[in-house]
Amino acid sequence: MITFDRLPDNYRHWQLSVEGDVATLTLAVDEDGGLKPGYQLKLNSYDLGVDIELNDALQRIRFEHPTVRTVIITSALEKMFCSGANIYMLGTSSHGWKVNFCKFTNETRNGIEDSSRYSGIKFLAACNGTTAGGGYELALACDEIFLVDDRSSAVSLPEVPLLGVLPGTGGLTRLIDKRKVRHDLADVFCTNPDGVRGQRAKDWRLVDEVAPRNNFEEKVKLRAKELAASSLRPEQASGIKLTPLDRQIDSAGYHYRYVDAALDEAAGVVTITVTSPKAQLPETLPDIHAAGADWWPLAMARELEDAILMLRTNNEEVGTFLLKTSGDIEKVLKVDAFLVEYQEDWFVREVVGMLRRTLARLDVSSRSLFALIEEGSCFAGTLYELALAADRVYMLDIAEDDGTPPHIALSEMNFGAYEAVNGKARLAHRFYGEENVLKALKLQMGVQFNAAEAEEKGLVTFIPDDIDWDEEIRLLIEERASLSPDALTGLEANLRFGGGETMATKIFGRLSAWQNWIFYRPNAIGEKGALKLFGSGTKAEFDKRRV
Repeated sequence: MITFDRLPDNYRHWQLSVEGDVATLTLAVDEDGGLKPGYQLKLNSYDLGVDIELNDALQRIRFEHPTVRTVIITSALEKMFCSGANIYMLGTSSHGWKVNFCKFTNETRNGIEDSSRYSGIKFLAACNGTTAGGGYELALACDEIFLVDDRSSAVSLPEVPLLGVLPGTGGLTRLIDKRKVRHDLADVFCTNPDGVRGQRAKDWRLVDEVAPRNNFEEKVKLRAKELAASSLRPEQASGIKLTPLDRQIDSAGYHYRYVDAALDEAAGVVTITVTSPKAQLPETLPDIHAAGADWWPLAMARELEDAILMLRTNNEEVGTFLLKTSGDIEKVLKVDAFLVEYQEDWFVREVVGMLRRTLARLDVSSRSLFALIEEGSCFAGTLYELALAADRVYMLDIAEDDGTPPHIALSEMNFGAYEAVNGKARLAHRFYGEENVLKALKLQMGVQFNAAEAEEKGLVTFIPDDIDWDEEIRLLIEERASLSPDALTGLEANLRFGGGETMATKIFGRLSAWQNWIFYRPNAIGEKGALKLFGSGTKAEFDKRRV
């Protein structure tokens, strides 16, 4: 079983050091530290385990080191920054493992860009040697790239000429959408396995600066300080310790304080229930800081993220997520009021960022998402985002004489705080940005809507009564299970991200479609395919027909 929680003392591949307002993440991959047996992580190549540590290190910089304003990402190996994803790992992995590996690494790099945009943490890639494939894609996620000019170190995306696949961690998209590399030059770059070095790399916009080895480190540090000067992170603050998650794993699923993931593997379903705060809520900003990792929105977000990652990696045949909530609507709305009131505080800002990135993991999960609003639910504000992320929302319509009717409520957090990967607030996206609808809903923030009212406002999909509820949900689950998982993945991704494209939707869309397809083709993974034969000395044989 793959888990995603790590502790810095146990890192095998990354070294995190902090000096003033600059943190340095140094990649020093343990060759024998692969997540699975059968390959060595030579030349600072990486597998999922390396990226799990990177994700953890980034979280600790966000929360435990609030005065860090710039992060330098570099390598401990001489003349080798990173050679990218380990080819032998990819060659021996299942199709699903390869695609989900690419998805997680994409999410980690998107998280770097998210922190740069929202938190003011700037990232500088100090490429002190050869920077190839996924190594260059890691650099592309940073705000700026410095390359050592030593006549040998180059940046490259050699996947097409060497492996017959694509740069799966958003390389092509970031190359043109982010760095604005000219189309013809990008074509040359991506079909040349040797890459581009020195001044030409800067001229082509592949890097921001080149420097000789004798003053490379000095120039990197100077630029890191310049980037730090413009950051909105605090100059003085005490960090929040990210304590280990309280997680129980058994045959019934994954269980946490505020999140429970109950598995029904025979039906291919998991029921994820998120619970509202249980104890008395902090009343002041100092109380929130004192609560730290135990503050409900952060604790809940960390648990929900962990559950999503565990399910996606360890339970591939569980294709339907049923999203539920339980607890007190008023407590959820009170937390949201705190998030709004103290939004300029660094800790609150990071908590909102954690929630935003966790919800985005739902958006790009290749799973059917159905929100079920029942008695005792608390789909309000931040937790209503779970329903907005769902493909359908079912709300129980029950008379007060027959039980306790569920309600939903909106808060200010539904109007822009949690952008989905398409760059839009989910509520605005639901109504395609219709200003009159959104304005009317904003006037009713905090109002609790029953099933009929929620349906009339377009906030839910269906409102079965208590007589039909169980049968409706049973048929929903069975119908979904009868459909092609491949077709559903394509359907859901297309419908979830309508409207204008963003760099993130392009990256995940192309991963789901183009890379997914290429990973299946014999030109990549056939017995004579490029990915299979890499390193063997035998030249790949391609089916020349274009599809």
